[in-house]
Amino acid sequence: MNTHVTAAQPLAPADDPNSVAVTAVTHWTPSLFSFQLERPPHFRFRSGEFAMLGLIQPDGRPLLRAYSMASPSWDDQLEFYSIIIPDGPLTSRLCHIAAGDHLYLRAKTTGTLVLDTITPGKRLFLLSTGTGFAPFASIIRDPQTYELFDQVIVTHTCRNHADLGFSQHIVDAATSHPLIGELIAPRLTYYPTLTRENFRHQGRITSILKSGKLFEDLNIPALDPANDRVMICGSMGLNKDLAAFLQTQGFVEGSHNAPASFVVERAFVG
Repeated sequence: MNTHVTAAQPLAPADDPNSVAVTAVTHWTPSLFSFQLERPPHFRFRSGEFAMLGLIQPDGRPLLRAYSMASPSWDDQLEFYSIIIPDGPLTSRLCHIAAGDHLYLRAKTTGTLVLDTITPGKRLFLLSTGTGFAPFASIIRDPQTYELFDQVIVTHTCRNHADLGFSQHIVDAATSHPLIGELIAPRLTYYPTLTRENFRHQGRITSILKSGKLFEDLNIPALDPANDRVMICGSMGLNKDLAAFLQTQGFVEGSHNAPASFVVERAFVG
């Protein structure tokens, strides 16, 4: 579903050096939307990183939140995926943007969900809930991912079927892309799960992972810290639970300074 509504007041002055034009907006559900921005020539990032994005308040101060780039590092557009918090100071206004509006984007990017925070392996598991899928939308469309891993499994847990619209769209676009689709399609596995509606994969990813159902459904071997690498992006509770579980399985949390077998992103919107 596409809905374009003009913002009530300018979000960022067009002549501000940190101002970036909105080029497209898609509303997937009443509470979830994605948007694309013109990519400034100087803007550089690694797939999986986030940047500070937002608007200028009436008093002139920026109101910013951490948003993962959902677009891969090679793309000439910047894409973001957001939840709408009705009373939220940022998203309650951000949800009204339309093509031609300008947002405030800081050039500095960072984040732990990048390929050099994990050590080499054979399989890469990307575990997400809600808008935590955004950095994985970037990673699964980066050819470097498939240079480093034989198989990529991305999971996305949401409440309702409609909430999967963005991730299904990204996976379909990646596997059918005219330049990289042939590389991605045979090696990318998409595993969506729902918690509030009947679906072929039912339940929280934590339970599905711990019970072994994920591996049974996909007919693949269980987790192996010698060969598997894991990235996690979700709520703080999910991050904590999955990190604790992985550690019981022999996985070690990595960082920029000490790459290891799994990493967690702790800063994203939603």
